[in-house]
Amino acid sequence: MSPTDPVCRPAVIELRQYTLRPGRRDELIELFDREFVETQEETGMVVLAQFRDLDDPNRFVWLRGFGDMAARHRALTAFYGGPVWAEHGPQANATMVDSDDVLLLRPLSAGSGFAVRPSQRPRTGAPAPDRFVSATVWSFPPGRSEGIALIQDGLLPVLHMTGPAPLAVLTTETAHNTFTRLPVRTGENVAAVFTSYPDERACRRHLAEVRAHPLSREILPDIGREQTAAPRTLRLAPTGRSLIS
Repeated sequence: MSPTDPVCRPAVIELRQYTLRPGRRDELIELFDREFVETQEETGMVVLAQFRDLDDPNRFVWLRGFGDMAARHRALTAFYGGPVWAEHGPQANATMVDSDDVLLLRPLSAGSGFAVRPSQRPRTGAPAPDRFVSATVWSFPPGRSEGIALIQDGLLPVLHMTGPAPLAVLTTETAHNTFTRLPVRTGENVAAVFTSYPDERACRRHLAEVRAHPLSREILPDIGREQTAAPRTLRLAPTGRSLIS
């Protein structure tokens, strides 16, 4: 990897979770990786990651990023109004039951977002990496900052002390969705932590160390009192062309 390769650090990120028709996930992934990666990036966005959800064989999870909300509107307008989506979009949509489970996010703090080099993306047809990615999403009452602060100031230091540093730590982007053709979930106030491991056993070991850490005995109950629902953890396997693995 050359140090001159530009690093992309998107300020707005979509976490997209698609429910698919039974047995059609590999069909969508093959189409996506062949037709929808470089062509989306040509409009000014970056395709950050594509994943198989290990808990649901009919779920496809992916992330894309933008420089800001104005850049998002321009890029989405160009792509979904362009020839590639006109040609291949109907085939993609035919694999889907639902594509509206979308969180609009931003880095929780300076330096906590994804940093990727699109020039290093694996070629079409590359084998899937032997990695495991965990994405844990905590939900808190809208308009309240206490839970997010507990994640940032309490839990993240423990995560760093006990295991690999997160790939990214994100929170809700509260700006209005200006591209209404693609809905996003509203009324959300979340923190999302993405971490990569060699395998799921390494993830379980890390979580056990987090729970056993003395600081966690105070932090985790405090987070529990603030949250509106139990945290949801996505168990994810990167596809062959994912920049995040």
